This record gives sequence, C-alpha cells and structure tokens, in this order.
Amino acid sequence: MGDVLAGNHAVWEFESDSVLIRFTRGIRTPRLWNALGVRRIPLEAVSAVSLTAGKRNTVVLRAVPRPGADPLVEAAAGQLKESCDPYRMVLPADRAPQADIFAAALRARLGPDAAEPAPDFLVAAPRPPVQMKAYDARVAFDGAAVTFQWSRTGATGTKWKAGDQRYPLAALTGVEWASPDGPGGHLRLLLRDVTGDPRPDHDLAAAVFGVGHGTVHESLPFAASVLAALRARTPVGSVPRARSDDRLRHLSELYGAGLLTDAEYTALRDRFVAESR
Repeated sequence: MGDVLAGNHAVWEFESDSVLIRFTRGIRTPRLWNALGVRRIPLEAVSAVSLTAGKRNTVVLRAVPRPGADPLVEAAAGQLKESCDPYRMVLPADRAPQADIFAAALRARLGPDAAEPAPDFLVAAPRPPVQMKAYDARVAFDGAAVTFQWSRTGATGTKWKAGDQRYPLAALTGVEWASPDGPGGHLRLLLRDVTGDPRPDHDLAAAVFGVGHGTVHESLPFAASVLAALRARTPVGSVPRARSDDRLRHLSELYGAGLLTDAEYTALRDRFVAESR
C-alpha cells in the first residue's frame, strides 16, 4: 500500500502484507530501538491496533502483537518499559488524523485469527552470531551453541573454578531473561533434564547483569535470537493448538483494554466457545 507515517524516533510504512518499522537514530531514541534498526511485522502477527491521547500534546499509536508471534516480546515477558516498546509510536497531536487513518487501515487488514495466540514466531529475531557482555561473563551465540566466558573479576569462585561453558541448542529448552533495569537482572539458559543453581551468580548456565554490564539493548535481542533458534528446531505442526481458555483470556484482555468493540468481542467469544465444544 505504501502508506507512511512518521512519528517521534520511528517511521511506519504500511505494505501489502506487513508493516515496516524503521527506528530513527538519535540521542533520545531508545537504545533498544537503535539496536533493532528495522523490523518487518507481518500483518498476521498483529492482534489489535489502538490510537490514544499521549502526554504533552501527543497521540500514541500502538500495535498489539499476538502472543507467541514475536520472540523479542516473548523473551521480554512484560518487562520492557513503555518508552522502549517497539510496537508503540508517539506522534505530535496535529498528526492524529493521519494516524487514525493509518490505524483504521491496519485494523481492517487483521485476519480472522488475530485474537488467537500465534502457532509459531512470525516476526524475525536478530540473526546469530550475537553476543553480549554481562557483569560476570561474555556470552556468545553462533547459531548452534551458547558459550560463557567468565570474567576473572566478576564471576564467583563457583563459575571460575568450573571454567568456561558451552551449551548446544539440543541441550536447551528455553531462555529466561530478567531485565537489567530491575534487581536481580540475569540471562539464564533452561537446560534439558538439569536443574541449575537458583542463584544466577552460581548457575553455570546463567550470566548476571550489573550496572553497565548486560544492557537491555544487547541482552534482550540476544535472548530473542536464542529463543527463535530453539523454536525453529521444533516443527510448527508439533506445536499444540492454544487451549480455548487461553484464547478467551486473551480476548478478554483486548476487550478490557478497549481494543475491541462490544460486537467484536461477543462474536469472537461465541466463536471460540463453539470451537471448543
């Protein structure tokens, strides 16, 4: 379609089957957005679209990704600050009419499964090789394995004595990311058939974040990259269909947020209930 909407620190372009988001570089641009650069969001990955009043004479356009559609969002698990949300764009209030048209056009193109969790990741994650620096380690992912190189000054004696670690994807079941913006920030690999030390600073499959070590713009894309690689190892057909109660819960969340009309909510609710019988 080629419709373009420019906001503060981002430009959204509406294409035939996706929205292309270009994050503009600048001092005030969130560092995560600078790291992401350009993201293509397939329309099938979008659950809903909203346009609301913002602060200081602005409006906020936000696309809501379907649960399970974006590895970055899944890795973040609700921990991202609102200002860093890559699906959120702030615009001057005088651009509200253009933003409303853009939002309506995008909303009209959402598919019949928009309110359902996605069966697989639909948005691309940063491709390996990727690396990050934590307080107690340098961590790298080459697409096949994650390696930890312990810091002589930051790592505990437990980690230093055990030596550097390497974990192939086949040994992993998931990734746990605790934001460095909060206390206890860390990146932990979830190992198959192995229970690690609950203390991240003693867990040989975890790296601890600290002030200036393990920033969001490095560690979150890293976690998303590993998570996407793990999901790619599982055939899409083997992913179980979302349970009816999960779909209804997500539908209620969208309705409660004002992103669905009464008629839309009732129609989708009735359909999900009928399909579960």
